[in-house]
Amino acid sequence: MPEPVAIMKLKPKVLSIILAGGRVDELNVLTTHRPKSAVPFGGFARVIDFPLSNLMQSGLELVAILSQYRSFSLISHIGVGAAWDMIGRYRGVSILPPYQGSGQGGWYRGSADAVFQNLDFIQFHNPETILILSGDHVYHMDYREILAYHREKGADCTIACLEVPFDKAHRFGVAEIDDEDGARGGRVVRYQEKPEEARCNWASMTVYCFKPEVLYDLLAVNAREDESFEFGRDIIPRLMAGQYRVYGYKFHGYWGYTRTIDEYWQTSMDLLGPAPKIRLEEWGIRTNLDHRRTCDCQPLKVGLSAAIHNSLIYNGCLIEGEVTNSVLFPGVHVKPGAVVRDSVLFFNNVVGRDCRLHKVVSDVNVTFGNGARLGEPGEPAAKRATVVGWNNRIPAGITIGAGCTFYPGLAPEQLARPVIPGGEVVR
Repeated sequence: MPEPVAIMKLKPKVLSIILAGGRVDELNVLTTHRPKSAVPFGGFARVIDFPLSNLMQSGLELVAILSQYRSFSLISHIGVGAAWDMIGRYRGVSILPPYQGSGQGGWYRGSADAVFQNLDFIQFHNPETILILSGDHVYHMDYREILAYHREKGADCTIACLEVPFDKAHRFGVAEIDDEDGARGGRVVRYQEKPEEARCNWASMTVYCFKPEVLYDLLAVNAREDESFEFGRDIIPRLMAGQYRVYGYKFHGYWGYTRTIDEYWQTSMDLLGPAPKIRLEEWGIRTNLDHRRTCDCQPLKVGLSAAIHNSLIYNGCLIEGEVTNSVLFPGVHVKPGAVVRDSVLFFNNVVGRDCRLHKVVSDVNVTFGNGARLGEPGEPAAKRATVVGWNNRIPAGITIGAGCTFYPGLAPEQLARPVIPGGEVVR
């Protein structure tokens, strides 16, 4: 009688949690009506598509998304998770907003509190490892590598970190990692959350692997004793102060930090050039093409008088003018004589005849009247992008200086001036 065939051991069970609930003031009018994770990016996608696509490619298909601020755009985009192949008996995407009820409940007071309020969901799935991710960073990572490192070291928590210049380290939570495993990672010997004077420069990517029982204990103490409820400010320092094994996994790829308008603009520009830093096709980015009916867009149309240089332009656009160093989403129409440079135009923008747009970030459904000029390159504020909120009509013939900000849905009389100087905020 033959010996029984050994049954292949199933992969360890991982529950992935994406923190996608908040807005960021520095992103200004782009997050007036949507969370940062739902901000359009790359000509067709949303920022949250990057961690979702990473999870899909890593074979991690049980995902919870913690959402709070103006969730409609995010919920519409995620749908049932079909775009990332996360439908099935043992896989799926659950969007978990705040709730009211007996006992705990109410608005999420921070990233740690958001997880704490959903412990019943987490414990129901009884994961062997909890992977916590930010929903608003642009990068490509195989999470199986950090999970393998986490288990190999027997860590209570493993933090993915990226080396940054010391002069920028004050903007992040930063760790000092020893040389236990060289370029792969090591023990975290010091952690500072956004220090005024950084003593280390491995920035946390807000990618955490936790042993569940460790996370449960830390969240319970945080809820009882702390005044703030954040992973970087509260949970990680508690780990470092206790008798826990905390490791840093060193990431050496591209990471787009899009907390401010300037960073969002620069990350968008990293899509362009002969050797782009962000390679959407190689990264295998998935998105929900049913959202905003992107799947129904006609092919790109280019007029006889058009000129396109070093730009990313998606289906559904009509280009009759000049577009250089820019990213255009579906539905953008650049009319004859118009020039668009160094700009990012979201869905359904119309650029009128003989317009001049320089370093403009424009939200959805904006019309620029004929002959309008925005963001003149020779101005002192030209290094700053001009940002236009959604559902605006920029008058014909107007001149708008660099670095201006326009809130969504302005009334015509708020723009009834021939010239708006650089740096002005119109609301």
